Amino acid sequence: MTKILIVAAIALAIHPVAVSADDGLVTKPSKHSVEETTDNLEAAINAHAAAGWVVFGRIDHAAAAKKAGLDMRPRTVIIFGNPKAGTLPMTKSATLAIDLPMKALVWQDDQDRVWLTYNTSEYNAKYVLPRHGLYASDDASKGLENFLTDLAERSTQ
Repeated sequence: MTKILIVAAIALAIHPVAVSADDGLVTKPSKHSVEETTDNLEAAINAHAAAGWVVFGRIDHAAAAKKAGLDMRPRTVIIFGNPKAGTLPMTKSATLAIDLPMKALVWQDDQDRVWLTYNTSEYNAKYVLPRHGLYASDDASKGLENFLTDLAERSTQ
């Protein structure tokens, strides 16, 4: 019994949890496949097109690995943003374009579970923007966090 508890504790320690505030990432389990979760995420972003949100692209790391003769579990990055919100800060600091647009990762682990991972708005406000000499108001950061939470719910549930 003790061995089972130790193994369970180790397994829990090495698998992602819903939110990891220390590293600025949110990782949520998905009830869907990688492809469905990715499609759901794009649809959720596109549902906010009137507010300026855009899907800029999709990177399929597993497909790229396969072309190189390598195997990798599914790893798909969605690149998205809001030019209405991001253009002005980029005109103030050109280097911000290295960190924007935002990204979300849909991936499958070794147990075939699917996850959605993205940076928290707090991480963006505390680390990304300041490294470019910019800042976000608390209201803007909270609004982005609400938006990202909504995307995650729509994508994974």
